[in-house]
Formats: sequence, structure tokens, C-alpha cells
Amino acid sequence: MNSEQKWIVGLAAGLAAGYAASQVARARRAIDFGGRVVLITGGSRGLGLILARKLAVEGARLVLLARDERELDRAKRMLEEAHRAEVMAIRCDVRDKADVAAAVEEVLAAWGAVDVLINNAGVIQVGPLEHMRHEDFDNAMATHFQGPLNLMLAVLPSMRRRGFGRIVNISSIGGRVAMPHLAPYSASKSALTGLSDAIRAEVASHGIMVTTVSPGLMRTGSPINAEMKGQHRAEYAWFAISDSLPGMSISAERAADQILTACRYGDPELTITVQARAAAMLNALAPSLVARITTLAARLLPGPAGPEGNQSRRGRDSESAWAPSIATTLTDRAAVLNNEA
Repeated sequence: MNSEQKWIVGLAAGLAAGYAASQVARARRAIDFGGRVVLITGGSRGLGLILARKLAVEGARLVLLARDERELDRAKRMLEEAHRAEVMAIRCDVRDKADVAAAVEEVLAAWGAVDVLINNAGVIQVGPLEHMRHEDFDNAMATHFQGPLNLMLAVLPSMRRRGFGRIVNISSIGGRVAMPHLAPYSASKSALTGLSDAIRAEVASHGIMVTTVSPGLMRTGSPINAEMKGQHRAEYAWFAISDSLPGMSISAERAADQILTACRYGDPELTITVQARAAAMLNALAPSLVARITTLAARLLPGPAGPEGNQSRRGRDSESAWAPSIATTLTDRAAVLNNEA
């Protein structure tokens, strides 16, 4: 064996040893959710509710935050009746610092801790840039950036005192590869990704692990509650169909399993779906090519409308022959199962 071959063998052995050591360290970080207090924003429906169901099976004590009291009541009943879970449901607007502070104080007074925080609350605005206003960007930033920041700043002091905590920030592949007709969403999710990564570095020494999650398309049933602008029916149709296609999207249940595994082991990041991982890698290696692809995609999407396109309408109010249809079956089914409808 010549010196070059020895160098290659030595490098391979070193990499293998490093990987093995990292897996041992990962296993040591693993936690059991049983008895843990888990706070989920946007916990009354969609992905938040799915995560709550899975955590209830493991015996977690659940805190659901959302703005709609009726949705919260339904979600609480579902979890209590199906899983006999301990559930605290609190009406809270994560954009409001006072709301967040009061909610966290209530949890700490009742249960003494927040072991796991899952920042999941979100809004989606779909449509051409011509119809997006400052208010759309402000709302997306307040929900996806300011909201998680409010929650993290509220729970971190108690986590630091206890020397333990898990934080999961549900960002999006749209926060790493910007998507046309989703400008407020992509911009705000990009901000959340940066915030999550920055805070991770500063709290790790206190035993607090932060996981940044970048999902691709998930079938949570959320399109019916997304906000459409421009050609409302056409925008809803392409968005709902894309969200429902098995080859392009992942079931929210499978995504939730991956998220909880990443949280359990304190993994720093998770990108969900092969397509999302490929898009992130391609954007890092060939950003000019991705720019051309997204430019072409923008040309294929519905164009702007007249003045009525400035109005925001929910997906449920933008139905057409295409949505709901057989092409949106999986998403429509998920909407019913996950309290979106």
C-alpha cells in the first residue's frame, strides 16, 4: 500500500470514527416525551394538532396555543377523548408579546415548566407580488418571526435555570429557496430560519437544543385556510393541487414523525421530503439555475387580476371546478381529519 492509499484509508477510518462518535453522542441526547410539558403554537389544527396527537400517545402534557377558541375547544376534546391526554388550551395571539407572556406564565404556574416548545403557528398568503401589500408582509413577519421570538424569549429563562429545553421552529423550504407567488411567506420563513440557527448557537451551553425544520409540501389540509390574492380561484387551484399530489407532497403524519424524532435527539436541523432536500442542495450549488427555474415557474402561474385581486379570500371561499376535485382529494381529507375544516 503506497502513501496515497494509506492517506485515503486513514481519511475513511477517521470519517467513520467521527460518524460513530456523533451517533453515540446523539443517542445520549435522546429524551422521552412522557410527562414532559410540550407547548405547541398553532396547536388547534393542521400539523400542530397532528404533533399533539402523537405526543399524547407518548404521555406528554400538552399546551395548545391558537387564536380561535372554538378550534381550541374542539382540539382539546379530541385529544382528551381519544388519548385521555392532559391538555391546557390557551387562546393566544403569538404576535402579541403580552398575550405570549400571560400564556407562558399560566403554564409555569400550573405545571412548573415548559420542557419543549414547538413554534408551529403560521399564515400563508398566495398570489402575485402586484397584489401583496405592506400589511401582508407585516402579518407574515409578525407570525413567523416575531411570534417565535416572543415565545423563545418567554420560555428561555426557565429553561436556562433548569439546564434543559427543546425548541423546534417549523420554518419551510420556502425559507431557503424562495417560491414565486409566496413572497411574504418565503421572506418571513427565511427570517425564522436565520433566527433559529442564531439562537441555537447561544443556548446550547445551557442544555437547550434548537431544531430548525424546513418542510417541503405537507398534506395538512391547510390550503382551505390559506389567503388568496389575484385570480383567487386559479391561485387556490394550483396551490391545493400541488399540496395534494403524492409525488410532490408528504403526509403530515410522516412529517410529524420525523419532526418528533429530530426533537427527541436534539438534531440541529431537519429538511423534510427528498424534493425539498434536492432544491436546497441545488440552490446552494447552482443558484443561477434555480433562479431560472423559479422565473419560469412564475411565468406559468396565474397573472395579476383587476382591483378585486387586492382583496384577500380564504381558500375555502375560492373554490372552482379544479379545487375541490379528485386532484385535491388527499388535502381535502386531511382538512377534515386535522380540524382545518
